[in-house]
Amino acid sequence: MDPTARRRRTVFIAAIAGGLLLLLLIGVGVYGLIRGPQTTEPARPDGSTATSPTFVPAEPEPVVAFGGPEEFAGAVAEALFTWDTTSGYGPADYAQMLADVTADTEADAAASDVRSYLPMPEAWAQLRTHQTLQWLTIDTIEISAVWADAVAQAAPGQIPDGAVAYTITGTRHRTGYWGTDPVTTSHQVAFTVFITCTPERNPALPPAEPITETCSLLRLSQLDNPLR
Repeated sequence: MDPTARRRRTVFIAAIAGGLLLLLLIGVGVYGLIRGPQTTEPARPDGSTATSPTFVPAEPEPVVAFGGPEEFAGAVAEALFTWDTTSGYGPADYAQMLADVTADTEADAAASDVRSYLPMPEAWAQLRTHQTLQWLTIDTIEISAVWADAVAQAAPGQIPDGAVAYTITGTRHRTGYWGTDPVTTSHQVAFTVFITCTPERNPALPPAEPITETCSLLRLSQLDNPLR
């Protein structure tokens, strides 16, 4: 083979290998931290820089299932994205908080949805070496514009009573360390939370509302592929 052609082939193969490695790192969710500090930190939509969360619990926190559907959808979103690799807990522990408020009929499917939002155990172990924690700032929570059409066109019993789809947009933040240098990354996200809520009589005495709603998680859309 011509030496020049051999060199070109070697460069081409190296470029492909480098591209595949980059895709792998992005896929396991650690690229923003393991590549080392950036010269500038990603800016938030309001122009400021996210340097630390307002509050990231030291352990997984239960999702409150009582209240209104919009509040519950927001609580689900925060539970999906809020975790701390230095807490001593793992992805399964954070996933359990959502499993506890999932409708029984959708338990297996919803569990698979939730796992797709959390780092795999191998990625979690690598993120832990960088003391990574993550949280979400929510920008909008809105009922999907196509949801009413979906309900109208559904066959009887196809969609559970009280079901609603909230599309949520926001910013996922991660902080950690590359050596001794703090690193912060931010990424815009959008997804849809499918829930169902049932009105119930509130046993609490006035001035509490006489009727409250108990909500359950049904399914999640793919990340960044929401209903619009």
